[in-house]
Amino acid sequence: MSAVLPTAERPVALVTGSTSGIGAAVARRLVADGYTVVLHSRSSVAAGEAMAAELGDAVYVQADLADEDDRVRLVHEAAAHAGRLDVLVNNAGISRVVPHADLVAATPALWRELHEVNVIAPFHLVAEAEPYLRAAARDGHGRAGCVVNISSHAGVRPKGASIPYAATKAALNHTTRLLAVALAPEVRVNAVAPGLVDTPLTADWTAAQELWRERAPMRRAARPEDIAQAVAMLVASDYLTGEVLLSDGGLNLT
Repeated sequence: MSAVLPTAERPVALVTGSTSGIGAAVARRLVADGYTVVLHSRSSVAAGEAMAAELGDAVYVQADLADEDDRVRLVHEAAAHAGRLDVLVNNAGISRVVPHADLVAATPALWRELHEVNVIAPFHLVAEAEPYLRAAARDGHGRAGCVVNISSHAGVRPKGASIPYAATKAALNHTTRLLAVALAPEVRVNAVAPGLVDTPLTADWTAAQELWRERAPMRRAARPEDIAQAVAMLVASDYLTGEVLLSDGGLNLT
């Protein structure tokens, strides 16, 4: 754990979708690394408030990322908590299960729903956070602002819960690279693209669990802490930008 800094001197990280699963693991890891963390969820308010109290110098903000006004409010409330915002982790996202061959079930409404939350929302949050992230680099804090987008191996390989979901993650990966060029050198932008991650949501995904045990070189799915470690590595770097870190235990090699 990093040396404890006075509250006003600690860097601040906003982690969306951070009351469970990968987001919660990322939030806990960043707290351990010396960050003040702003937690977020769409609906699990009680869990968010309890986690903020548990972590100490943390705050919870509820917001629906499908709503433009909520996205703006989330960023500005996060920055107002400690007067700065150094890191944005775009973890929140949604998925819908549709067989890839069932084209009719992948309706235009479904495409729009997933695109709004998985692509437009992360971009909009970065746009709103840009002044704060640039200020973190300029105003004596000593490091570039940092964005980490949580993507998916479905955005790299032709896999995923549905074609619309996979397409949104592919779009998020390319958006990551475009933003890295647009915002450098004051803001670094990277992504982590997990494969299967052990969470309550995936506990009954028996076929996927078997696939990772049998074919992935690491012989298991990721734990949320594995993905949090990858995020923390990208946050800690002062040089990497525009990278999409595929974190699937080597399944992509098989």
